[in-house]
Amino acid sequence: MGVMVMKEPIRIYLGGEAEVRIYEDFVEKIRKPKRYRHSKLDEYLRRSRTRTEAKIIALARRIGVPTPIILDVEGDKIVMERIKGEPVKNIMNREISREIGKLVAKLHRAGIIHGDITPMNMILSNGKIYFVDFGLAFIDDRIEPKGVDIHVYFESLKASFDDWEELKEAFIEGYREYEKAEDVLNRAREIELRGRYVEER
Repeated sequence: MGVMVMKEPIRIYLGGEAEVRIYEDFVEKIRKPKRYRHSKLDEYLRRSRTRTEAKIIALARRIGVPTPIILDVEGDKIVMERIKGEPVKNIMNREISREIGKLVAKLHRAGIIHGDITPMNMILSNGKIYFVDFGLAFIDDRIEPKGVDIHVYFESLKASFDDWEELKEAFIEGYREYEKAEDVLNRAREIELRGRYVEER
């Protein structure tokens, strides 16, 4: 019998939390050890957070938010489908931002807090916007974390696009499909004001 040899990854991304290896048809995401933590605690946390991320990705997919299909979860590693398409950060426009608003409304209705909603973490493929990184996601149905979620998105627009105000308005149009949208949007405004107050002090 021959030995199966895995091909080398096409690209490797080294993030703060994980190493992401891109292959032709799948992606491996491996949580990196933290040397400042006790080794057994670190292993437990990496495994636990990996399982949580995989479950939230699967839940998001079930409620109608496009995500990669989870192929395997083993220890601190998730193997998932590779989504081939165009990074949203390269093609952002009002229509895309409005659709992101609709998708975030679905996440928040299900109590999913993404934790890092930015155009860097989305891919447009076959007419759908895929959320491809749930590394900071968690479940929480309170208004505050939802407001923080949206505030992060607005700040990412401001940092990356000259027409960020139009993109922000388009997102809000889509997000208003969520029944508690006004409460969350008001909280996002409060969070922005808090940040300004801290900066001005």
